[in-house]
Amino acid sequence: MARYKHSDYKQLLMVPVSLEDQIQPGTMEYAIHRLIEERVDTTIFDQKYRNDETGRTAYNPKTLLKIVLFAYSRGIMQSRRIERVCRENVTFMALACGQAPDHSTLAAFVSSMGTEQIIALFGQILLICEQDGLLGGTHFSLDGLKLSSNASKEWSGKQADLLKKKQKLEQKVKEAIREHRESDMRGGDRDEERKQKRIRRFERQVKRIDAFLAENKPRMGSQGKEIQSNVTDNESAKMTTSHGIAQGYNANALVDSKNQVVVHAEVFGKGDDSSLVRPMLEGARNTLKAAGLGAKPLKNKIISADTGYFSNENLKSCIDEKVDAYIPDRGFRNRDPRFTDARRHRRSVDKHKRRYKSKKKYFSVTDFKLDKKTGKLVCPAGKSLHVKNRNFKIDGMLGIAYQAPESACHNCAIRTKCLRNARTVSRQVHVFYSKPAGGLTNDIKQKIDTPEGRKIYGKRLAIVEPVFGNIRTQKKMDHFTLRGINKVNIQWRLYCLVHNIEKILHFGRSFATAA
Repeated sequence: MARYKHSDYKQLLMVPVSLEDQIQPGTMEYAIHRLIEERVDTTIFDQKYRNDETGRTAYNPKTLLKIVLFAYSRGIMQSRRIERVCRENVTFMALACGQAPDHSTLAAFVSSMGTEQIIALFGQILLICEQDGLLGGTHFSLDGLKLSSNASKEWSGKQADLLKKKQKLEQKVKEAIREHRESDMRGGDRDEERKQKRIRRFERQVKRIDAFLAENKPRMGSQGKEIQSNVTDNESAKMTTSHGIAQGYNANALVDSKNQVVVHAEVFGKGDDSSLVRPMLEGARNTLKAAGLGAKPLKNKIISADTGYFSNENLKSCIDEKVDAYIPDRGFRNRDPRFTDARRHRRSVDKHKRRYKSKKKYFSVTDFKLDKKTGKLVCPAGKSLHVKNRNFKIDGMLGIAYQAPESACHNCAIRTKCLRNARTVSRQVHVFYSKPAGGLTNDIKQKIDTPEGRKIYGKRLAIVEPVFGNIRTQKKMDHFTLRGINKVNIQWRLYCLVHNIEKILHFGRSFATAA
């Protein structure tokens, strides 16, 4: 008969562990430990504590910061999971120096970190990057990453939508109570406790919406129209991403071209990038200035961004900051001769698709004819559109805006082929005839269309996209666990700090990589 070694799970083992030996040179934990311990000033956290003479001793902010940064680098963002690994993982034990802060302490440390404190930390790490020769300071690329937040998109809607949701929940409460009473009359059943919990859950949700509607006014968008609010986190927004619709924040980063170091990071509660260049440039200027790169570190530097940032407001911000901007319009590839074959192939494919796939067709500008005698535009139904604005201007183009009278469109037989939205009162047509001399949009188009402009803008992809790939895919920092734009801003900058520290580890001259 086979014999096996005896196993006794009740026995005690004394395992000698040297905490210092667990933090080996060349590792991420070593870089975080040495940088925070020896190069970063954390006295900015001292003002939060009032235990100089009385009160219990507090965890050292250095220790908590090291734990949080290393946990984020491993894709661990939840405070309860961080608490668990501090008790079970020997590397976390070493960074915590044998201490085991609980989840509430860790969560409070991150969420209560002020804007000044996180900016000071970010600036100190950026200064180390500069000292280690990681910053080039000539070309910066801007882009945004839409990450989901700690909020459910199911709790989003305009005020009227939320009111309807509340009414539906109230109806569910009444139905649940009625079912409960009928069950009592039959002598009750085994699911009594479950039904009671269901009723209490619906009642809590009703009170939650009531409180939100009482405390918050309708949320207005940039165009002055009401946009969706969110009961869980009203500063977040619904945004379209490559992974579908997400309730979250637009996390922006400005990245240096030399080693893909993030020089400024900030989140915004909207998916539209047309007004984000100014706050990003101002934030980067302040951060780089604090890192000792001069009073005007962005002056005459190249700034590249994708087509989502193309707007007059953003281009004006670049002029105010005196930076050399390369932000193309959405049609810049259609003017690029290098993509001629690709465009020809796409047109042939689209033509083939249209042949075999029917689509609802709307009348375009070419379907409207100009009556030279009256100066009016005639629609396919024979109705006349009068001139509303002779100096209509959009995206650098000048034209005439024609407007149909409401009576012409109200009972029109072909209205559905002309107006895409059933609520639209009448059709408006813009006929463009010339481009104004100069102008911000025309100037940037001409600059992008040159061989040198295409070459400079072509570098953008290799500058900023690897940063987002590292943060989101490699490090699994792909969502936010906090609520509110101030707290989410702190978490996003901590994510970028992890990325920058890794750059110091692998490419810097710092002692963090010493053997």
